[in-house]
Amino acid sequence: MPGGVQSDREDKVSLELNEEILQSMEVGMAFRDYNGRISSLDFHKTSNFLVTASDDESIRLYDISNATCLKTINSKKYGVDLVCFTSHPTTVIYSSKNGWDESLRLLSLHDNKYLRYFKGHHDRVVSLSLCSRKDHFISGSLDRTVLLWDQRADKCQGLLRVQGRPATAYDDQGLVFAIAFGGYIRMFDVRNYEKGPFEIFSVGGDMSDANAVKFSNDGKHMLLTTMDGHIHLLDSFRGALVNTFNVKPVSSTSTLDASFSPEGSYVISGSGDGSVYAWSVRSGKEAASWMSSETEPPVIKWAPGSLMFVTGSSELSFWIPDLSKLATYVGRK
Repeated sequence: MPGGVQSDREDKVSLELNEEILQSMEVGMAFRDYNGRISSLDFHKTSNFLVTASDDESIRLYDISNATCLKTINSKKYGVDLVCFTSHPTTVIYSSKNGWDESLRLLSLHDNKYLRYFKGHHDRVVSLSLCSRKDHFISGSLDRTVLLWDQRADKCQGLLRVQGRPATAYDDQGLVFAIAFGGYIRMFDVRNYEKGPFEIFSVGGDMSDANAVKFSNDGKHMLLTTMDGHIHLLDSFRGALVNTFNVKPVSSTSTLDASFSPEGSYVISGSGDGSVYAWSVRSGKEAASWMSSETEPPVIKWAPGSLMFVTGSSELSFWIPDLSKLATYVGRK
């Protein structure tokens, strides 16, 4: 029923996200043809494309405007773990999952060609973030390094050493990047990162492994998820810890993923028991939750500028509001 998803989405563009809409959200479409867990997913910022990476060694490209899978590319030789779009809607960077080659790869999904290899890491890459302004990206690895790259060069442009598993992210404007590990988030100026962090934010003594760090689109907030099941919400200018949301802890082989809604009012997150939760940034209260039969945390991401989020586990699910549940909407047709 891809057509139904599209017409519903067109209807809903005029709706503003609020708690009622959030609580009405449910799976409107699911792809169940994966033969392994989805390890990563990403939306292209200016097109309707979504890309996924899975333990079944596939990279899949979807058009979210009509919920169709456009292409499946297999990476049998290298495996695939993390995947991110570049500025080009059919070019991605991905990390391998085979235990012997930790190179990152720039891949054209259009013609299934490798455009460049980025060699430098000596252990699994656990974080990958692309800069929105330039063709730069950063990668963090269990080899305790964060490498800075330019997509046009196969050698890394910079190296930062860390003491622990790193989580990395650029802010939406591509002016600063964050590296989180060991209970702190270090903030770097993209142009002067060699001088070290210009700010160091504490997350209140949570020393468990950093999993994911994210900035809200407006740059006002950031979040850090950790292995112990904490989602820390911070003021990204002052570094103050605004709130900590708690879910079930995750195993060392899983990643606790979380995402800001496009306007920054809500945080959605997975959990170690496979459930999905949403919290209000303003009130700090839980706004919605969805139980699951899964036993591992899903990867989760809100679609840019849309009333839809996507989760990836053993299947790919598109979550949209059920308009029939909305008192304000019922009877308008």
